[in-house]
Amino acid sequence: MKFGERYFSDLARAAEEVPAEAFAGKSVCVTGATGLIGSSIADLLLYLRRERNVPIGLTFTARSSEKLFSRFAAWEGGYTALAFRCGEPFGGERYDFLIHCAENAHPQMFSSFPVETATGALGGAVTLLEHMRGGGRFCYLSSSEVYGKLEAHAPIRETQFGEVDLSDARSCYPSAKRMIETLCACYGKEYGVDHVIVRPGHIFGPAFTREDSRAYAQFARDVLSGRDIVMKSGGRQLRSYCYAADCASAILTVLARGARGEAYNISNPRSVATIRELAETYARLSGRKVVFDLPTEAERAGYNRMTFSALDSSKLHVLGWKGSFDLEAGVRGTLESAEL
Repeated sequence: MKFGERYFSDLARAAEEVPAEAFAGKSVCVTGATGLIGSSIADLLLYLRRERNVPIGLTFTARSSEKLFSRFAAWEGGYTALAFRCGEPFGGERYDFLIHCAENAHPQMFSSFPVETATGALGGAVTLLEHMRGGGRFCYLSSSEVYGKLEAHAPIRETQFGEVDLSDARSCYPSAKRMIETLCACYGKEYGVDHVIVRPGHIFGPAFTREDSRAYAQFARDVLSGRDIVMKSGGRQLRSYCYAADCASAILTVLARGARGEAYNISNPRSVATIRELAETYARLSGRKVVFDLPTEAERAGYNRMTFSALDSSKLHVLGWKGSFDLEAGVRGTLESAEL
């Protein structure tokens, strides 16, 4: 991850969409702060604190403090590091806002470790929801995969749900996400926990980890290594892609302005494309090309079962948010700031 001029410029653009006044004098905890979305949120909060002088108390968690110190070294402090693994006790203080991003989101892990994917997600969520019984607002990072298979031909609204095959081990991810959303509702009703839910589409950006097996990360690795992009399918699935800086500003907007107990799609209408169109954008901007190959059985097992996952983001826009990065701008930002 290159903390250069391009990345800070992207943070500055994203910061314009954040209702920063809502966080002044508040404490914010981000779990899973070294992942793609969690680290993007953390960077944006650090930017607001240092560059916009917004007084925010920040705590970031990861599996080890060392990972946090490495990921955020460019900021030279400004946050408290806390080691936390889903399913283990949470040693954090009381926070005004807690954003829960600490879950496995890598497709190949879903197929290889479905039990750990499901039980880890559920255990971590229960631990944090119990913690939030003491007060504060909880934001759960769900997924567009909760919508399942839909015969949709228009962007999916927050109230539409289709089939999730319960006999398919790959369903460990969307099924756990669905259950945790229901747990949020249960904790809200029984214990008064204030919560909001965000359902990001397909988020991409420069802060992908080495373990990230999602298509956008593989495309970026290919072209940054001087290779052509190898597609393992026709890439006809239509998806709501969203640049990570946009996703971070959208989540902070929901955290500040979202209605209690409501769920919000995270999507930029200017970044809806097929997988093939995303690959071709990476290839065009890097002078490479797209080639096709058959997937292995292990690769196929990790694939998202949704063929149509474009999201309706009108509910998010009502809160005053609008995306700053279209598909090409996001791909440029990824290529200019990512490191192998």
